[in-house]
Amino acid sequence: MKFLSEQAFSDVIQNTPLVSIDLLIKNRLGQVLLGRRLNRPAQNRWFVPGGRILKDESIATAFQRLTAAELGHTFEIHHARLLGPFDHFYTDNVYGDAFSTHYVALAYELMTNLEIKSLPLGAQHEKYQWFNIDSLLTDDCVHEHTKNYLR
Repeated sequence: MKFLSEQAFSDVIQNTPLVSIDLLIKNRLGQVLLGRRLNRPAQNRWFVPGGRILKDESIATAFQRLTAAELGHTFEIHHARLLGPFDHFYTDNVYGDAFSTHYVALAYELMTNLEIKSLPLGAQHEKYQWFNIDSLLTDDCVHEHTKNYLR
């Protein structure tokens, strides 16, 4: 596994879809955990935690890495339920708006009662919040791709 240089990653984004894992985290009250995104695409919108799968990284290993990075706790993929693959199309990309981004997101639902104060901030999200599903579906600040996981 390795991270690409900025130029190489830019070329990949411009020419191919990215494969990612999105984490639909639910607590015992049925609320969904969302983070307010710092980066493009979906910048300044409430979105589920997650991230891309790296080359030569298995889905199960990516799941462990992403839960550790995004949630501050490592979870095993067998504790989650696969919701399926989803296409995410964006008009911008992490580096700007010169070209679009296409993700094939593998969405997983995971039940856990994480404390907001224990979640890592700064790399991807400026804050986290638990949302009731009904309010999330009508909130203009929640990204449509997140809403699609619950429709």
